[in-house]
Amino acid sequence: MRTQQGTGEGGGFSSGSSGLSPGSDSDSGPVGLVGGLGGAARGVMSHYWSLESLHSTTAVVIPDGTLDRGEDMGSEEDLYEELRGSGHRFGHPGGGGEQLAINELISDGSVCAEALWDHVTMDDQELGFKAGDVIEVVDATNKEWWWGRILDSEGWFPASFVRLRVNQDEPMEEYVAKLEGSREEESGVPHLLGPGLPCKEQMRTNVINEIMSTERDYIKHLKDICEGYIKQCRKRTDMFTEEQLRTIFGNIEDIYRFQKKFLKGLEKKYNKEQPHLSEIGSCFLENQTDFQIYSEYCNNHPNACVQLSKLIKINKYLFFFEACRLLQKMIDISLDGFLLTPVQKICKYPLQLAELLKYTNPQHRDYKDVEAALNAMKNVARLINERKRRLENIDKIAQWQSSIEDWEGEDVLTRSSDLIFSGELTKISQPQAKSQQRMFFLFDHQMVYCKKDLLRRDILYYKGRVDMDQMEVVDLEDGKDKDFNVSVRNALKLRSTVPGGEVHLLCAKKPEQKQRWLRAFADERRQVQHDRETGFAITEVQKKQAMLNAGKSHPVGKPKAVTRPYYEFLLRQKHPTLPTSLPQQQVFMLAEPKRKTSNFWQNIGRLTPFRK
Repeated sequence: MRTQQGTGEGGGFSSGSSGLSPGSDSDSGPVGLVGGLGGAARGVMSHYWSLESLHSTTAVVIPDGTLDRGEDMGSEEDLYEELRGSGHRFGHPGGGGEQLAINELISDGSVCAEALWDHVTMDDQELGFKAGDVIEVVDATNKEWWWGRILDSEGWFPASFVRLRVNQDEPMEEYVAKLEGSREEESGVPHLLGPGLPCKEQMRTNVINEIMSTERDYIKHLKDICEGYIKQCRKRTDMFTEEQLRTIFGNIEDIYRFQKKFLKGLEKKYNKEQPHLSEIGSCFLENQTDFQIYSEYCNNHPNACVQLSKLIKINKYLFFFEACRLLQKMIDISLDGFLLTPVQKICKYPLQLAELLKYTNPQHRDYKDVEAALNAMKNVARLINERKRRLENIDKIAQWQSSIEDWEGEDVLTRSSDLIFSGELTKISQPQAKSQQRMFFLFDHQMVYCKKDLLRRDILYYKGRVDMDQMEVVDLEDGKDKDFNVSVRNALKLRSTVPGGEVHLLCAKKPEQKQRWLRAFADERRQVQHDRETGFAITEVQKKQAMLNAGKSHPVGKPKAVTRPYYEFLLRQKHPTLPTSLPQQQVFMLAEPKRKTSNFWQNIGRLTPFRK
């Protein structure tokens, strides 16, 4: 079983975020739909070609771009009702069969997940992990967020960040392959598939054919978007500006041109008579740099979704986009679904190449190229994913800072753009060796530490920061520390590289937590170095916009936290009476919005600064 990312190609899509349902091939269902709705579809497009100027007669746009005269189309409501009456679906609810199968496996206690990417969170109700960590999946009822466990930590994590394993040692694909192998051993004869081909060669044939098929389908999707949507939108200068089109569609036309060239290269290497002998690995290696154009598209995609969601709230734009789809005879998926395709595609290449490598013999002439191509495309996907994550994280960091009480000094975004790790440590201060419990947030270049409120444990007060560019990390053995003259366990020290500079002594509760912090400090230094080498930086405009958005999330007149006088009032009440139907944490929240009820939160007594 593959990781839960939609294919975005060929027969259908699967995406929790966009609510897409499986589609059919463009040569089947949707064509019949267009045949049945041809007059209505052309009428809708005609209506918007002449919305402001014509009332009694309209010009009908034929898919080849020519115009024909039509009959009276009536009002927008009439057009909407005609489309609805013809059986067209405007909603795309997702299916649940795969989710049911996952939960059945979980109920047997046999499912773990392997992290594909890092998940760093500032929300202590979410589960943080590193790529490669093994997570025990406890509940997968929600399609997008699963509940899992690592050692003694539990929390929510995004399902798209992991791939399932049947146990902690092998992925599901390898488990199925092992079962097939055992059957072959039991029979005593090599397992054959197809017309006399050994199993591995037949599987390689299947993977090659899948790559070629999905690539051709992908080209058709890109062509449909460029010719079915962008071309028609450019004709309507009264509805769209070039800036709007650039925001909605990004550089998808550049991607279309590149993918056509890439497909031509694949076709040349494809052996039609004996597909398993095809040598396509070199095509990926020759174009690995060109694939980086996806970075711009992926970074822009959230903006495209926002712009598109605003437009489709207006009936004129909703019907216009629907008419574009019908005229191009595209499958029954909304525009936002088609725009997700390139994001899904660049993530799918490493999965396809991994499958191809699995069924390629080491003696095959294509083996080394496929192996190198897999690593190259993993690096491309990793770079794109990392840059996209970093850009999205700056809004989260700005919102986090706005939730901190008594903030002092410059904004976090002035120097940092990513949260590396966070957690609770005991800070021992000189000269009295006073120990204090603090929440630490390690960003690139700096670490911020805060104090939790006594009653509202989700409220944090700023207490200071450490410049990581001028610090060295020292791993301490258990015992007495000479600098602070105290006995410590699970301790580490941050010592300034400047003579006479500050020294921080930090202690974790458990040895494994200390080791995790040591890895985090090493990760921070590596990331800073990597950013310098790749030239990654957040622009000043992006930083200012993030802080502006964070300010808007706290409207004037709505307190971020319960005030001190109310705390004092509560403390004077020996036994404040609480309604049995209202959890205690909601009494302290006052004007805060109600959280969505969930079985997992019933026994959790602390809140967090973030609310999903």
